[in-house]
Amino acid sequence: MLSPVETLKAYSEAGVAKLNRPVLKMFILAIFAGMFIALGAVGNQIAPLSIPFPSVGKLASATMFPVGLILVTFLGAELFTGNNMLIMSVIDRKASVGRLFLNWAVVFAGNFVGSIIVVIIMTYSHLYSLYDGAFAEYVMSVAQAKVSLSFAEGLLRGILCNVIVCLTVLMAISAKSAAGKVAVIFPPIALFVVCGFEHCVANMYFIPAAIFTSYEYGLDAGAVNWGSLFANNLLPVTIGNIIGGALIIGVGLKFAHKVKG
Repeated sequence: MLSPVETLKAYSEAGVAKLNRPVLKMFILAIFAGMFIALGAVGNQIAPLSIPFPSVGKLASATMFPVGLILVTFLGAELFTGNNMLIMSVIDRKASVGRLFLNWAVVFAGNFVGSIIVVIIMTYSHLYSLYDGAFAEYVMSVAQAKVSLSFAEGLLRGILCNVIVCLTVLMAISAKSAAGKVAVIFPPIALFVVCGFEHCVANMYFIPAAIFTSYEYGLDAGAVNWGSLFANNLLPVTIGNIIGGALIIGVGLKFAHKVKG
């Protein structure tokens, strides 16, 4: 297992390659990451539906979501929240701020496209009709709760979420075996799900899933629409994720350990 300083150096060096990837390759890998996170989110939503005890159901749902980050880690996909730490490479003067912002923009867009692909497949394969329509109703209730958050709530929950996600990414880098990487990814990602923190890429699935479900099944979407997706959720949550991942973890750990590239 790598030490904290070795881990930060390894991430910074790997970040240079990520930032210098051709934009098309970056975008394609981001689509895959969006799909992987969305698939974990699907499992997260369907796991508790057959469990009559809400607390047990919550724990069951939390065991499904880490699958998404495990797939991202092992298959080298580009995830916006993890890439917030690429600011380390900029601090080390190995990459420009412009290249960092380009990566964030391309990867954010690719993650969104990947999430929508999964939503479309789930909707028109009619998998949301499982459990006599309870799946569709649950999808709707999750989205309604997410767009009902205040700006401050979304922002703060986003900060906490990406602190955990980015620490998890670093721990996965520090682990040298495949089993070790899975072992360090699973508990903290399950933790943020149980705690109800907000992950912008996951929400690229959760809220559009409800929008498409309302179209296909005629359910009342209430306040859930494309406008509320971006204004009520993705905007504050994404800002919070950037604060948590780039500033608190990326900048904070670099200076705490006084790591030089």
